[in-house]
Amino acid sequence: MGVDLSFLVRSLAEQATPEPETGRLRLPTERELVTSLEVSRGTLREQLSMLEMLGFLDRTQGRGSYLGAPDATFFQLYFDLSSQLGHLSGKQFRSAREMLEISVAEASARLATADDVDDLRGLVDDMVRASSEGDDDRALEADLEFHRRLFHIVDNPIFSLLHDGLSHVLRTEVIDRRRAAVEREPLTEGKTRVIDTVHYGIVEAVGERDGEGARTAMRRHFDVWASLTGTG
Repeated sequence: MGVDLSFLVRSLAEQATPEPETGRLRLPTERELVTSLEVSRGTLREQLSMLEMLGFLDRTQGRGSYLGAPDATFFQLYFDLSSQLGHLSGKQFRSAREMLEISVAEASARLATADDVDDLRGLVDDMVRASSEGDDDRALEADLEFHRRLFHIVDNPIFSLLHDGLSHVLRTEVIDRRRAAVEREPLTEGKTRVIDTVHYGIVEAVGERDGEGARTAMRRHFDVWASLTGTG
């Protein structure tokens, strides 16, 4: 089925017509596709339904069918199912995320603008401030947004799709890890938490256009979290 669908997508792309006003790839009618692909209507509908479910096809009654690329939902579903079925472990997801984010930190050091660096620093400031005020939910969201922003700076859709998929499957674990880290690092008056301030090292390296320094700072970030939560 996978090979059949791959061949089908290539064949559909060859027959699709870009709409002048939108650029969307509109497909011929089912009748025309049955003839050109030399398949039965039942087989065609089954395969088109599969493509629609995977996010490669958008069918709207009265408007037609259009080819497209799936969004992060495709990867989120794949990672979810792989996790639930035991094909991929939490350790594998964590390892993949760390390797990906270390590479992205390095790339961000080459690509970030001064405004990007200011935004990153502002997110860490908000993270630290939220923690000091006991607002762990806001600190968590600032933390997640900090990492999303690095991927935005790199602006590679492949990395962004992988990030969204990994972040989705690891979100509950990230929440639990932050809760565990907060419990193990009680906040006293006038102090800050290293799980928050460790992000400043990444910001400084990115601001200095130091790719290797950004890799090292991101790796230290993960080491700090592992030491506080007992996970690797």
